[in-house]
Amino acid sequence: MEHPPTTAYLMLGRKCLMDCAFCSQARSSTANPFSLSRITWPPFPEEEVISRLETIGSSGPLRRICIQVTHSPKAFQKTLDLIRKLKERVPLPIDASLLPKNLSEVQALFEAGLDHLGFGLDAASERVFAQTKGLGWENFLCLIEETASRYPGRVAVHLIVGLGETEEEMVRMIQRMHDLGAIVGLFAFTPLPGTRMENCLPPSLISYRRIQIARHLIVHNLARAEDFSFSEEGKLTAFPPLDLRKLLSDGEAFRTSGCPDCNRPYYNERPSGPLYNFPYPPSPAEVRQALREAEIDSASSKLMEPYG
Repeated sequence: MEHPPTTAYLMLGRKCLMDCAFCSQARSSTANPFSLSRITWPPFPEEEVISRLETIGSSGPLRRICIQVTHSPKAFQKTLDLIRKLKERVPLPIDASLLPKNLSEVQALFEAGLDHLGFGLDAASERVFAQTKGLGWENFLCLIEETASRYPGRVAVHLIVGLGETEEEMVRMIQRMHDLGAIVGLFAFTPLPGTRMENCLPPSLISYRRIQIARHLIVHNLARAEDFSFSEEGKLTAFPPLDLRKLLSDGEAFRTSGCPDCNRPYYNERPSGPLYNFPYPPSPAEVRQALREAEIDSASSKLMEPYG
């Protein structure tokens, strides 16, 4: 690969008990059982995987291990066992994305050696959560808040742009999670055959780029959600009065966001493009293109007229 992953992504389990409308592993999904988002995850024996990771160690291209866990009655114990085995043999930090039941399970995961715990909140509002993931919004948020309070800097929250939220809802949720001290990972909705949302459209690049910029400004404490302007329909209409060209010139805003060393190449886009999340540092030309896609005025660094 021209831009290989910097994290080893492992999926643990198949056919989730949850029924998220966009997920190929959802209970009602008829998608390829070995897929998650656009990626195919072929099965390998656990010992072979651990042995290969042990051989690569810290001298290879990988800098982190991330375990994606589908929800099942045995998911927590299987994750705990795998973390312990990896910690014994592989000198790499370990993250996991799963749904623990309570703080006791969270504590056990961290005591086993977990570096970051990822929560797939995905939805930016209770309304969208109910439509795409079901019940449990308040309980989910409560567990995220309690975990972030008890384990500062070790919580990651994944949000998906394009599930039906407004841009204002997404920006305000990014701010809320950042205020908790959580890492905010941003992804674009990808329609997948066999899922309930297979006929829905992904977010426009205009919208996604603007949310990426908003996230970048918020997580770097350059602006707060209340500094942005929105239309009555919840569309982002103005950024804070900042020199956006200068602040965004390194292209960091448009790269894959999440835990350290996570680049997830082509997770929510085709290699042929367009790239929603760059898995590498974008070139100056690519940064200029991303700004054009966000409809940022190249002369003034201001937001152009509302689109749509």
